[in-house]
Amino acid sequence: METVVVIGASNNPERYSNKAIKMLLEYGHQPIPVAPALREVEGIAAFASPTEVLGPVDTVTLYVGPARQAELLDGIVALQPRRVIFNPGTENAQAYARLDAAGIEHLEACTLVLLRTKQF
Repeated sequence: METVVVIGASNNPERYSNKAIKMLLEYGHQPIPVAPALREVEGIAAFASPTEVLGPVDTVTLYVGPARQAELLDGIVALQPRRVIFNPGTENAQAYARLDAAGIEHLEACTLVLLRTKQF
């Protein structure tokens, strides 16, 4: 079981971040939603920022675009996750350089596909 921070979590069942939280639970992982406007997602307490999350964290999965990532990056690096997944639409070369410097693996992938294909 991995602890997975889901940045950009949503209560909207049509959003991929919501689907990811449900699927992470289904596959036995512990999702931690990060969404500044929400108090909880799928019954799980949500945090406003990654800086509020207490470790350890195995994976961070991103569902926010590059324009909003700069303000989150310090908090992500401070968590020292094993890896950061950049879901489609979140790709960001500047963030990759920062993660490389911190020794944190990053990949461009879809969390839902990784879970379904047992590559998570």
